[in-house]
Amino acid sequence: MPEVVAEAADQTSSQQKPAQEPRKETGSFVRNHPVKLIVLVLVLAAVGFGGFLLLQYLGSYVSTDDAEVGAHINAVTSRINGTVTGVYMEDNQFVKAGQTLVDIDPRDYKVALVQAQAHLAQTQASTRAQNPNIPITQTAQDTNITSSNEDVANATAALSGAKQQYQSAIAQLRQAQANYDKAASDEARYRELVQKDEVSKEQYDEKLAAKKAQQAIVDAQQANADAAKDTIAQREAALAQARQRAAETRTNAPRAIAIQQAELGSREADTARAQADVDQALLNLSYTKILAPVSGIVGRRSVEVGQQVAPGQQLAGITDLNDIWVTANFKETQLREMKPGQRARIHVDSLGADFDGYVESLAGASGAIFSLLPPENATGNYVKVVQRMPVRLRFKEGQTGLDRLRPGMSVEPKVMIR
Repeated sequence: MPEVVAEAADQTSSQQKPAQEPRKETGSFVRNHPVKLIVLVLVLAAVGFGGFLLLQYLGSYVSTDDAEVGAHINAVTSRINGTVTGVYMEDNQFVKAGQTLVDIDPRDYKVALVQAQAHLAQTQASTRAQNPNIPITQTAQDTNITSSNEDVANATAALSGAKQQYQSAIAQLRQAQANYDKAASDEARYRELVQKDEVSKEQYDEKLAAKKAQQAIVDAQQANADAAKDTIAQREAALAQARQRAAETRTNAPRAIAIQQAELGSREADTARAQADVDQALLNLSYTKILAPVSGIVGRRSVEVGQQVAPGQQLAGITDLNDIWVTANFKETQLREMKPGQRARIHVDSLGADFDGYVESLAGASGAIFSLLPPENATGNYVKVVQRMPVRLRFKEGQTGLDRLRPGMSVEPKVMIR
């Protein structure tokens, strides 16, 4: 009985147990679909490689939409006062460098030129008249120097003669003194003899008279010597005066010539100034024709016939299309790897065209620094804001469509930094 119950229980449990599903073999999809697997792997590899290339490309350049075409706009201005008599330009007209754009009434400036030329002729005549005075003064001063030197020589000779006369007078005085001494000695000896009655009174009187005569001769020779001495003093004074006059002549001669040369220099300066006035008058007359400073397109014409113009007044502007660039305001964070010479691709919105270019230069300061009211960060209220840095790009020459570019056109440049 128990065995029957056990068998019944086994049958019941076997009926309740679900049937087992057949086991799938591993790798059946790979074996059954090898082509799909290869395609899937290739697609995933291609997507990954394409993503890598895309990331590389996106990191190889920097771009901005804050950029525009720039060019030099040359002002057409007047350099003189005057009344406009002719205007030969219109807005958007192409003009060549040196082309006449405006005429100003030249009559006042022709009169000023004639006056300046007349003054120049007058100063030139005055200069020519002054030129001979220098050699004339030179000759006269040379003559004065020669004459003064001769006076010194004559005074020197006269002094020498006076000294010789003085020496002669001294010699004669000494001879007279010797004769007097002998006569005095004879008179004294004869006086003793006459007192002893050894000689006659007549002999003594002769000796006394001889003594007195020799005394008179000594006095006369002394007077001659004194006169000769005085003559020497006079000759010395005359020589000193002659030397002083000669020195003054030698000193004043260069001064007199210098005065004439200075006068000539002054008149030559007047001539040069008059020549400058003529040159200025010619310039002012040439300014009555206002010429185009460069070749380009005329814009903002503001002058009409009959208008009174003043120096510095702007009459029009000429856009020089031969020198065009792009000013691109990049964020400062975009400049980390940017440097001059890097290649650029410039898209011009108005033309829908792309042009090749390159980085010419980077600005020395941000655009905010060059603004009318630059920020002041030293107040303590500084808020960090990413700044814009102007970068100048140049178009490569020889590209089709460059002649259609105009300043102010919006562009979108891409600079290849890698």
